Amino acid sequence: MNTSLGSSAELFNGIAAAAVSHKPIPVKPLLFKFNTPFHSFPKRLHLLSLSSSSNRRIRTTSEISCSKIEEAVGGLTYKDAGVDIDAGSELVRRIAKMAPGIGGFGGLFPLGDSYLVAGTDGVGTKLKLAFETGIHETIGIDLVAMSVNDIVTSGAKPLFFLDYFATSHLDVDLAEKVIKGIVDGCQQSDCALLGGETAEMPDFYEDGEYDLSGFAVGIVKKDSVIDGKNIVAGDVLIGLPSSGVHSNGFSLVRRVLAKSGLSLKDQLPGGSNKLITLGEALMAPTIIYVKQVLDIISKGGVKGIAHITGGGFTDNIPRVFPKGLGATIYKDSWEIPAVFKWIQEAGRIEDAEMRRTFNMGIGMVLVASPEASVRILEDTHGGYSAYRIGEVTSGEGVTYE
Repeated sequence: MNTSLGSSAELFNGIAAAAVSHKPIPVKPLLFKFNTPFHSFPKRLHLLSLSSSSNRRIRTTSEISCSKIEEAVGGLTYKDAGVDIDAGSELVRRIAKMAPGIGGFGGLFPLGDSYLVAGTDGVGTKLKLAFETGIHETIGIDLVAMSVNDIVTSGAKPLFFLDYFATSHLDVDLAEKVIKGIVDGCQQSDCALLGGETAEMPDFYEDGEYDLSGFAVGIVKKDSVIDGKNIVAGDVLIGLPSSGVHSNGFSLVRRVLAKSGLSLKDQLPGGSNKLITLGEALMAPTIIYVKQVLDIISKGGVKGIAHITGGGFTDNIPRVFPKGLGATIYKDSWEIPAVFKWIQEAGRIEDAEMRRTFNMGIGMVLVASPEASVRILEDTHGGYSAYRIGEVTSGEGVTYE
């Protein structure tokens, strides 16, 4: 069904979400110090392009039947869970031959003295956990975050968002909860929920299940675009903390759950000596970085921005670098949410695999000049945290020290 102004709450009554004051939902991450050895990551390079082509990144999801999962030999990998990052990268390479310019976090389209910046994404198999936990109120925040966090990497302010909600049989109460989360995400992003599509497709999905995708468009002046071209060796990597797993790697998370026999109701130690269920920790909504990032870049000195999603540090940080540059990450420079420790220990996952699958507690990485980095790290305006997590180096790839 197409949404319409008269019948759908999705249109937000035509009022831009920016008109409503709304602070991000506070999420207190579970923390621990990660002291196991790190390994160097494979060399990988994706150049940000300013062509008019839209962006394209691959998210592969695998619906795994827990009853058919075989015992893994050695540590689990994302590929064991049915997600092949290398295959996704190969598809992007082939598509780029047909549509040059593919590969940035957002697709840039010239419009006068500005660029329109567009992005699209979903939330992957995190939806499976929403079905199992019954937590549907925040999955819409995840949906908005995945697109607006991509387009803000170009310095673009999100203008509007559209969603696609598909289900076998429409449960109006459940759909309202999901869309309320989308509205919340748009409010956090200062963008308008412009409309969407509600599709009811009998027999296509299991009863009680649904699928989501979203599309965001923003704008940035051509002389203000963040494109990474001026990054040089010696520039500083600044990490903005995540709330947890965000919306990537859940096929591997679900594989670990199935293999370990643990339940989403099992408890982990939280802050202030409180306990939190594993399901609650995994369902923590993705942080929307729009306001923080736009505030930081408005003060100058930011040369590149990487949204840490599928591919982790390994694939995402080098995407913003010019050819011939890589990164050194300081392994003890931030505290890592405890949920990642559980994932790694329960799945016996290698360090390099963790860092190519998950954000490991850093959801966004800014590349700034040394002078600007001092100001950014000292500025506590808004109560946000930031960490100096590394530096740009000569030579491609990501290493740890």
